Amino acid sequence: MDGLIHAAILGIVQGLTEFLPISSSAHLILVPILLGWHDPFIDSAAFDVMLHLGTLVALLAYFWRDLIKLLGAWLASIRDRSIGADPQRKLAWLLVVSVIPAAILGAGLESFFDEAFRQHWQWIAIFVIIGAALLWLAERLGRQARNLDAMTLRDAITIGVAQAIALFPGISRSGVTIATGLFLGLTRESAARFSFLMAVPVIAGAGLWKGRTLIGAGLGGAEVGQLVVGVVLSAVFGFISIAFLLRFLRTNPTTIFIAYRVLLAAVIVVAWLSLWDR
Repeated sequence: MDGLIHAAILGIVQGLTEFLPISSSAHLILVPILLGWHDPFIDSAAFDVMLHLGTLVALLAYFWRDLIKLLGAWLASIRDRSIGADPQRKLAWLLVVSVIPAAILGAGLESFFDEAFRQHWQWIAIFVIIGAALLWLAERLGRQARNLDAMTLRDAITIGVAQAIALFPGISRSGVTIATGLFLGLTRESAARFSFLMAVPVIAGAGLWKGRTLIGAGLGGAEVGQLVVGVVLSAVFGFISIAFLLRFLRTNPTTIFIAYRVLLAAVIVVAWLSLWDR
């Protein structure tokens, strides 16, 4: 029963923090340690990625109309060998281009980042602060005058490369891509929408890559139950998180998330020092 409760809590945490620019990875690492959980399956990076499949379901449920239009436009551009003036075809190809850097760097360096930083709280706190600083600078330097139709190939590549920086635990994929969009002059809502759309193939690819590890290792009945509970709650709360953030950013800056990240970094440092003294 404890395992199911732990999975439920982490599913909720994942759903709420994946799309808000506050770093889901930092929370998924911090929560089990602070609550004194000792469950190798719950603590595994593989379980983290499977929780991301719940947030993938949330993305598909929220953006399914957009995704169908974009897929149709992309296939039509291949058929006609032309993008033309169609904004949907253009956006579809920009999304394809944007995921390439993350796919290449993620496949090659994910294990290194897990081993080098995942268990080092001081680094996570530093990356959380760096993410806060990026958002703070983006809010002040970005013109926030462009929408998705005005995006260029250079914009897509830049955001794609920035997304790869989220391999550092604590940076936040949504945080760094939204910040980069703001730096490039996108409105807050446009930056968030592009961030969410480009997350679909990235999360799907990461889930399939890690999923093969879980299948190869085999899962017991209790672990399957934990996985189902975690994924379902991650999907439900992820959907809520997407809807909230897009509506929030239409009229509000990211200041509240910047402040939260600073507070989170302080909590991580205090917890690390407390454990260090033991």
